[in-house]
Amino acid sequence: MHDVELLVNIGVALCAAFVGGFLARLFKLPTIVGYLLAGVAIGPFTPGFVGDVDAIGQLAELGVIFLMFGVGVHFSFRDLWQVRDIAVPGALGQMLIATLLGVGLTQLWGWPLTSGLVLGLAISIASTVVLLRGLMDVGLLNTRHGQVAVGWLVLEDLATVLILVALPALTAAGERVDWPGIGWTLLKAGLFVGLMLVVGGRLVPWLLLRIARTRSRELFILVILAVALGTALGSAALFGVSLALGAFLAGVVVSESPLSHQVGADVLPFREAFAVLFFVSVGMLVNPAYLLANAGQVLALTALIVVGKSLIAAFLGFLFPHPARTALVVAAGLSQIGEFSFIVGQAGLALGLLNSDQYSLILAGALLSITVNPLMFRLIGPVEGFLKRFPAVWRRLDHHGPAPAPVEAGLAGHVVVVGWGRVGHHIVDVLEYVNIPRLVVETDATRVETLRQKGVPTLFGDAANSEILEHAHLDRARALVVTVPDEASTALIVSAARAAAPALPIVARAATESGVKHLNELGAQDVIHPELEGGLAIVRHTLLRLGLPLREVQKYADIVRREHYDIAVNTEVEHRVLQQLLNAAQGIEVTWVRLPDGHPLVGQTLAQANLRFRTGASVVAILRDGRLMPNPKSGTSFQADDRIGLIGDEEHIQAAERWLTEAPGASADLGSA
Repeated sequence: MHDVELLVNIGVALCAAFVGGFLARLFKLPTIVGYLLAGVAIGPFTPGFVGDVDAIGQLAELGVIFLMFGVGVHFSFRDLWQVRDIAVPGALGQMLIATLLGVGLTQLWGWPLTSGLVLGLAISIASTVVLLRGLMDVGLLNTRHGQVAVGWLVLEDLATVLILVALPALTAAGERVDWPGIGWTLLKAGLFVGLMLVVGGRLVPWLLLRIARTRSRELFILVILAVALGTALGSAALFGVSLALGAFLAGVVVSESPLSHQVGADVLPFREAFAVLFFVSVGMLVNPAYLLANAGQVLALTALIVVGKSLIAAFLGFLFPHPARTALVVAAGLSQIGEFSFIVGQAGLALGLLNSDQYSLILAGALLSITVNPLMFRLIGPVEGFLKRFPAVWRRLDHHGPAPAPVEAGLAGHVVVVGWGRVGHHIVDVLEYVNIPRLVVETDATRVETLRQKGVPTLFGDAANSEILEHAHLDRARALVVTVPDEASTALIVSAARAAAPALPIVARAATESGVKHLNELGAQDVIHPELEGGLAIVRHTLLRLGLPLREVQKYADIVRREHYDIAVNTEVEHRVLQQLLNAAQGIEVTWVRLPDGHPLVGQTLAQANLRFRTGASVVAILRDGRLMPNPKSGTSFQADDRIGLIGDEEHIQAAERWLTEAPGASADLGSA
């Protein structure tokens, strides 16, 4: 039998992560908390199944690579530049003060200076994943406050890369810092960065375009993985820098390609899967017994992260020309540590700068700070209200003016549109034309920026996997339109919306015929199946071209829609209507003839023309300028370009056609209705 130990470890780790993540979401906590606890559950310090720390740890390296690659792909100097006045000095100042406080705390515990420095650097960096989720859940991601917080984190992400470059130089014996070693390390890193930006910045986008032209998605995904992994491994082997730096720069050069959005979408499943294994592997290193025995240190470090970093960020934020609420939002967002702290801690562990017990303290601080982070966001309003009780203090803190109210705050009688793709784009345009207020919920940052420039109220977030709909004021909305193509996401959105607003009209898009019934059961009154609608349109045009009457064709299409969107003819009602359609077609046929300009009939009335006497055919309708005149009166006059509807025997119809096309230059345009 083959050795399946690695597969067993992967399977157990993923199953444990699923259970942990699901329970975390039930309690409205970030899924990272569940993944870390799953790692603790299968780690060597708890009873039951014990995973292979080394095997899962090696797979977790892929998680680090894909995390940093994703950061590079989405790294935006533009976002940082827009808020540079507060984000750059604020982030650098906060990291410096937090690092010094961390070093000071570890000196009280008797740690070596280098160990304390690694811990201080680790706790100075907040989690981008947790911050984005927190801002999304409270509807602040695309506000000015959220932009400042994200820009602050962008700089911290960049600083993390530099920290990982410099850490190997701290491995010198004793308390002495090896400045020449740090300089040499930075020089090699600088050479690598220059090579990547100059050569890679041209080669990688060119390569991606060439592979894209092969129209092979498999090759495109393979080249992405090769660029990410190859650059990371090459940077470590040739320049002695970290895998994380190599992966980050690979992402940066990929971001220069016009295909960067597709790269981000294709690499996302790999990043999510291996990131989960990374968080599980981190949890496996936690020793609960050590943490319980050192509960005082755990609580002190957590207090420094949650309370200390919040106060530092708020103090620094109040110094800059931004509303006081911006400083409070930044303070709440930075009151946690996460994935980049783990990466820095693991680097310190691998270099011998930390031992496993010291690393466990970082993990415990991360676990507790992430758990309470949603509470920190909920405290923004109460803290702001408390400070306003002291007008003199509040004026000093908010002397740059109050923050503008969110654009969606005053909306009422609006339509909420989830998704601004091809379908959502048309809906938003139509609502604007008919002057109905609308609010768009969108996950794509580029689309959100475009909507913002158009002046369309927008919430930036994932309506299926966050609490963003709580800020869409569904209780005051006229309707909800869900246009996202993923049916599972649509089901989650419809279910959440129906619970929040029981009387709200919901129009949803279904991807399958079975999804139509499911979404109806969840509370969507109108469910549209695009493939079915396209099929009905083809059937309609085909039947019309075959000479079947318009009214009966439309009646049949309506019956199909009513019969649970089933395109197949398999119900008694559909069979009956279709048979009536065929009988009607066999019993009577209307032939249409275009009356050309210059024909003697132009200007004459039906009575004067007396077509029935001349040809034996009867006029039953006239189509003029897109308007149908059934059973025209005898006093109705013919006009050029009229389409005359005739009925009669084949011989009579042919005679009418010949007579109507006798005029010089006249031409008959025959068709069936």
